[in-house]
Amino acid sequence: MPIAFTTAGELPHDLDALGIPVFAGLEPLPGVPVEIDRRFCEQRGFEAKAGEALALQGDDDVTVVVVGLGALEEVGRETLRKAGAAFARTSGHAAAAAFSLPGARPAGVDAGTAAEAVVEGIALAAYEFTTYKGRARPTGLERLSVVGDDAAALGAGVVRGARIAEAVCMARDLVNEPAGAMTPRRLADVARELADRHGLSVTILDEVAIASEGLGGLAGVAQGSDEPPRLIELVYQPSSPAPGVGDGHVPTVALVGKGITFDSGGLSIKTADGMMTMKTDMSGAAAVLATMSALADLAVAAKVIAIVPTTENMPGGRAVKPGDVLKIRNGKTIEVLNTDAEGRLVLADGLSLAAEAAPDAIVDVATLTGACVVALGRQIAGLMGNNEDLVGQVRGASERAGEPVWHLPLPEEYRKGIESEVADMKNISSPAGAGGALTAGLILGEFVGDVPWAHLDIAGPARSDADEGYTHKGATGFGVRTLIELASQFAAPRRETPAHR
Repeated sequence: MPIAFTTAGELPHDLDALGIPVFAGLEPLPGVPVEIDRRFCEQRGFEAKAGEALALQGDDDVTVVVVGLGALEEVGRETLRKAGAAFARTSGHAAAAAFSLPGARPAGVDAGTAAEAVVEGIALAAYEFTTYKGRARPTGLERLSVVGDDAAALGAGVVRGARIAEAVCMARDLVNEPAGAMTPRRLADVARELADRHGLSVTILDEVAIASEGLGGLAGVAQGSDEPPRLIELVYQPSSPAPGVGDGHVPTVALVGKGITFDSGGLSIKTADGMMTMKTDMSGAAAVLATMSALADLAVAAKVIAIVPTTENMPGGRAVKPGDVLKIRNGKTIEVLNTDAEGRLVLADGLSLAAEAAPDAIVDVATLTGACVVALGRQIAGLMGNNEDLVGQVRGASERAGEPVWHLPLPEEYRKGIESEVADMKNISSPAGAGGALTAGLILGEFVGDVPWAHLDIAGPARSDADEGYTHKGATGFGVRTLIELASQFAAPRRETPAHR
């Protein structure tokens, strides 16, 4: 059950738990409604570091949770998200709670921004996926009031934070579902439901239409599965569009999400251990669909097109074989030398379709390469692209959203590594394993034409192996907050000539 978030100018009376943020040094904060026992906190080793929390016994059986923010000058949105998460994890089984926002805030963090971040942290930390649990777990937070001044800003921040968290939790749910339940056909049904609920236009291509439309990458990967593929397109048209570049132009961004609902590796089959979490391979698709679910509620002023190619990658008798050549929607051909490098094949078709729509920019999101995990670990996504302005917008959105990315290059000299003897390119690089994330990006860049494009490789942060902060073991929903932030602030990027890329 989602938490009911409200705002208040002073503490409600019927509380089970109260969150009090504290800066480093345990200094009293302006407007704190209760007195903190500093000596007890120090005895327990509480230093008010960012994300640190300690439960105290308050009056009337209210649990008071002091939450660390660290140094005032270092507090930002992510600090407040972590503070909200620490409170949610430390407040036990409290049903009714309040969180008091500090009166002192650094420049750039107003009441609305602070409330939005705290609510995101609380809601995401309280997330649970219990669909397949035999025994119901104890109920956690049901009602939470954010207490502070500036009621209008506070209210707007709470509403926005709760809606963004709802979208992230939706993405987590989609990915956490077993692959046998969240099939391409079921994902297409989810898209239809979203369209009905949120006023989006929707187009679904079945396997016959996919073949007739020349989506050879998607059709080829799907050959080895009994489960048919789908191509999903959703379009959000703003009711009050932002002014664009030129008369009547609405800034438009296309989002492309990789939707491999289960990846066995195909004939280049994975190990048993390597397959255990491969329902996660549709995390890019989940992030894109969840983003689309929130745009109308957040009154995003840009037009957003979502394209999701979705299939299983299985080793059936008709599966694509190493050495086969697939023809992509834009007419280019790819020699498949490793069937486990399938994401770039389905994305090639998705990117080609996105380019045909002539948007101002394209952003794709995919659990694409293990090489990116090796390079950046489990918490940072790889960011590549052909346009510095767009890359900068994505990077700025990720920083505000608290989803770290690292800008990686697309070296022209690596392009020879994807040259094929028999086709326009091959789907893996030579030498094998060298610069794998970069050469995968170079392949994707072949299908966007001259449209500004950015690629997010979320293979690392799409899944967590532990409960920590506001993430839980399993799907993280990584990318949703970045895409929502990007769409909310999107401006048509400046076009670059090849010499300036």
